[in-house]
Amino acid sequence: MVREPEPFLFEHGPNAVILLHAYAGSSNDMRMMGRALEKDDYTVYAPIFTGHATSDPRDVLIKGSTSQWQTDAQNAVQFMLDKGYQSIAIFGLSMGGIYTTKMLETYPQLVAGGTFASPVVRFGGSNVPVEFPKMAARKYDKMGTAAEEKAQGLQWIKDNVKNQLDEIETFTENVADNLNQIKVPFFIAQGGADEMIDPENGNAFKQRLIELNKEVEFHFYPDATHVLTVNSAHRELESDVRKFLAKIFEVDNDRK
Repeated sequence: MVREPEPFLFEHGPNAVILLHAYAGSSNDMRMMGRALEKDDYTVYAPIFTGHATSDPRDVLIKGSTSQWQTDAQNAVQFMLDKGYQSIAIFGLSMGGIYTTKMLETYPQLVAGGTFASPVVRFGGSNVPVEFPKMAARKYDKMGTAAEEKAQGLQWIKDNVKNQLDEIETFTENVADNLNQIKVPFFIAQGGADEMIDPENGNAFKQRLIELNKEVEFHFYPDATHVLTVNSAHRELESDVRKFLAKIFEVDNDRK
């Protein structure tokens, strides 16, 4: 039996960090980052967006939507506020970064945040329409799905994924139009070998925030692919996020 990923909560110190995963991902993609931050005594929460981490990859399209995922992100912030945390930062990978940015526009209680390989300010094209069916095929194989059922599922995904991606793009444009609402320091990470989005997305986002006189910290990893939290850049990214948060929370962090 294949065990699906679950949300995780590492409760430690009074300073909290929320981590939002990507369109085709789960909390597992944020676990190494979570463990790195846990060692610095941060409380770390990584929820799972509706429709993700199920036995059927079609659930992302069937159960998920931009409005539902916005609700999921809002619930994550409220969950931490309800637990009594007053110093909360939020970061997101790819699509998770879009919702992270939306939360930073919406919740003045958040003290900082950032994105990893996230096309908040769109530059160039996207390979997600091609890559998501491939990821779905790997999921079906992992689940041991029968060949006919797999073929039907993949065809359905190919027929329907564009509509949802168009919906996400419209939502993202709205987020990009409201960047002036962000009042806190912002962290941007981008890989130079990103196979899902144009690597110039990160720089375009940085430039937009600078134009708006926002406090932005930009990190570029020349050889890194899209999923920065688990690929060749993950240790460097973890270190950069730790240093960023140490300045935000004014903590003494000398762990190597």
